Amino acid sequence: MKLLIKNTLNIVCKILVLPLALPTRLEQWLLPSHAETVFGFCAQLVALLPGAPGMFMRRAFYCLTLDQCSDHCYIGFGTIFSHRQAIIKDHVYIGKYALIGSAHIEENSLIGSRTSIISGTGLHTLDPDGTWSSYSHEQLEMIKIERNVWVGEGAIIIANVAEGCMISAGAVVTNQTKPRVLMAGNPARFVKKLVQSDEAE
Repeated sequence: MKLLIKNTLNIVCKILVLPLALPTRLEQWLLPSHAETVFGFCAQLVALLPGAPGMFMRRAFYCLTLDQCSDHCYIGFGTIFSHRQAIIKDHVYIGKYALIGSAHIEENSLIGSRTSIISGTGLHTLDPDGTWSSYSHEQLEMIKIERNVWVGEGAIIIANVAEGCMISAGAVVTNQTKPRVLMAGNPARFVKKLVQSDEAE
């Protein structure tokens, strides 16, 4: 019964966000692939919807506009996806005020509040005249967060995070991690290997 109610709410919310999702899709179909003005406006709008109804509406919007978004994820208040090139799998939790770029977040991963997932390190380049280039869509890199990852509050992720990792609060991940390790610091460094409870026995 609970699942039926949840699925019904998902359908209703997708209908309610169609006035936002349709212009976003039209922008994608009719304009160059990097055009995201309408998407950005709507993403900021749904980010401010409060409470449980707001979460359902946010998720519905992203289900209709991202490359892929599960009906069974949680997207907290204030969270914004800055690019539609994102994949969110089942049972992903994203806390409040997170900023998600181009990212592929696998099942059962927890993304803490105020986390930033940045679309790689090549978005800006230093020109010969000493000035930094403006943002280039062609340089987007999809950052992958594998299954069962826990990212602590305020972390900054610029590289792939392997399965089963824990990223401590405030850590800055600039290099790909190994599986099932704890990373902490700026830049993030190896702290210890994580052992599952059944392995420790």
